Amino acid sequence: MNASPDTAPQDRELLTLALEIATEAAGIVREIRNRGFRTEIKADSSPVTEADKASERHILARLRDACPDIPAIAEEEQAAGIHIPAGNSYWLIDPLDGTRGFAEGGEDFTINIGLVRNNRPVLGAVALPARRGVYGGGIGQGAFQVIDGQHLPIRTAEPGPDGLRVMTSSHHTSEPLLKKWLAGRRVQSVTRMGSAAKIILIAEGKADFYPRFGPTMEWDTAAPQAILEAAGGHLLDDNGHTLRYGKTGWLNPPFFCTGYSQG
Repeated sequence: MNASPDTAPQDRELLTLALEIATEAAGIVREIRNRGFRTEIKADSSPVTEADKASERHILARLRDACPDIPAIAEEEQAAGIHIPAGNSYWLIDPLDGTRGFAEGGEDFTINIGLVRNNRPVLGAVALPARRGVYGGGIGQGAFQVIDGQHLPIRTAEPGPDGLRVMTSSHHTSEPLLKKWLAGRRVQSVTRMGSAAKIILIAEGKADFYPRFGPTMEWDTAAPQAILEAAGGHLLDDNGHTLRYGKTGWLNPPFFCTGYSQG
């Protein structure tokens, strides 16, 4: 896939690198899942497994070796109290997004590697290890799924006449808020799913809307947001502004994702 003139010169190579590393990490996660693992509980009461840690070690080692001048900030290092200063450009990594679903035997968990520049995600790679899917996208590079080495373009879709295909979180949905938002709208379906897989489905044109009421961190959203925007979609905060990065504590506000114009 050719980069457009507004793509930063190095970003095509950086996206290729991120896709390669995400694919490698997906193989590590599958291997650990196949042989079995233990689940621990972190200080914030969220689960973590050997797969999270092994995936993160691999991703950080590869990124820091390949591009030592770009800080790499990852979920489990942050949880362990290792705080890497961010510059103008930095990687945000979730080595296993949807750990709870992973530990329960589900398939909707992802590996997210995003590059942020000037508080905006400029490219991202997302792997779905259980489904053997790999997605990428970025500014000037479009959005695509990688199949047999080929980049097959993906694009968001306008809602159909039967109504919105709504995605919602498996574990962090506010039923009263969701019901309030859906009131008066034509809704075709509501699907509950974990991880960034929901955002990827919107980028593919297979879903239309995903409201997120519960807390998320910037490494949860950077990579899928870059892909979604490259596919024609939007990830907006609760004030209707494009979600920005570099916030205090890396914490996101409530947001919603759409595959269609809000105008």
